Amino acid sequence: MPIPKTSARLALVALCLGFFVILLDVTVVNVALEAIRADLGGGLADQQWIVASYTVALAAGMLTAGAMGDRFGSRRVCLLGLAAFALASSACAVAPGMPALIAARALQGVGAAALLPCSLALIVQQFPDPRERAHALGVWGGISGIGMAAGPVLGGVLVELGGWRSIFLVNVPVCLIAILMIGRWVAESPARRSGPFDVAGLVLGTLALA
Repeated sequence: MPIPKTSARLALVALCLGFFVILLDVTVVNVALEAIRADLGGGLADQQWIVASYTVALAAGMLTAGAMGDRFGSRRVCLLGLAAFALASSACAVAPGMPALIAARALQGVGAAALLPCSLALIVQQFPDPRERAHALGVWGGISGIGMAAGPVLGGVLVELGGWRSIFLVNVPVCLIAILMIGRWVAESPARRSGPFDVAGLVLGTLALA
């Protein structure tokens, strides 16, 4: 059954919204590192791990997220990823010290890893027509550049106006809106049987990236 154009466009907006916020967090934190250090203490290594814990968890988690989407449904995994990202962002915003912040950043990366490949799979499903699909994928890809470029600018504004914790709090309402929109307008992908999860590969891949 064809998906109505309006529903497909709203689905694209919802999926791009989630994609935007996880890419924003790759760079937005960079301009807040000095403010975080002044508030929570810590040294250069701690600041490096605030950034790296997110990117390592994101890169490593994608090794498994695609298989989970195939097995359990991409929309379900995408929604779980957004929920985890929102919860982790809240934990970042209230972190009492560097260890808690680094751990919460890693959880953000896990949520982002669940969202990223599943959002791509859902876009392909929402747009069966090749021309419309190419356009949707172009929009989705363009969001990556916007999110990465907007991070330092938006981060600087938020840190200046609301302190470093605001760069994480702003994620929560965006994730909630994306969750509601995906739940309303994005159709679930059919679950497919797949082989067993490569747990050893996931662990070794994470260690290698770290």
